[in-house]
Amino acid sequence: MAFRIRALDIPEVKVIEVDRFGDHRGFFSETYSRKAFADLGIDQDFVQDNQSLSAQIGTVRGLHFQIPPYAQDKLVRVTRGAILDIAVDIRHGSPTFGRWVAAEISAENWLQILVPGGFAHGFVTLQPDTEVLYKVSAPYSPEHDKGILWDDPALGIEWPVSGDAALLSDKDRKQPRLAEQDIFFTYGD
Repeated sequence: MAFRIRALDIPEVKVIEVDRFGDHRGFFSETYSRKAFADLGIDQDFVQDNQSLSAQIGTVRGLHFQIPPYAQDKLVRVTRGAILDIAVDIRHGSPTFGRWVAAEISAENWLQILVPGGFAHGFVTLQPDTEVLYKVSAPYSPEHDKGILWDDPALGIEWPVSGDAALLSDKDRKQPRLAEQDIFFTYGD
C-alpha cells in the first residue's frame, strides 16, 4: 500500500492520495496507517471517527472548528458521492490568515484531505446521498465548538452553490463572521 501527499496553496493543508486495488469482486484499500502517515510527516493521534450523510446536492456543513484545548486536526474522506472541501486559515499572524483552500474529494477520486487545527473546515455536497467520514484528533466538546459564517464576504469563498440554494443547519446560518471572532489560534504556537 502506498500513500502520496501534496500540500495545497496553504501548505499545512494536505491532500493524500490512497491506493485502491480492484478486481471483479470490487476493491480493497488501506485508508489509514499510523506508521505510513508518520513516515509522511503526519503524526496526529486520531481519537474519534465521525460520519455524515447529506441527502441533497448543495448541503453545506461548516465552517466549523474547536478551540484549544480541544482543537481538532481532521482527516476527511468520502465513501459515497462528492464534496468540495474548504479549509480557512484562522491563525492570527499567519501569512495566509483569512485565506482559504479547496479540494474536491469524492468516492471516485478516493482522495483524502488533512485539515489541521487552526483552520475552520466545511464542505458542500456535489452529489446526492454523499457520505463523509473523518478522523479527529480531539473529542467533540460543545463548550469549545465554534464556527464562522459559511458565506462571510470577507473570505470570498467560491462555493458552487448560491445562498438561496444552500441547505444549512440553523446553527450554520447564524455563525459570526471571521472579523467578529476572538483570537483562538496564533501562528507559530
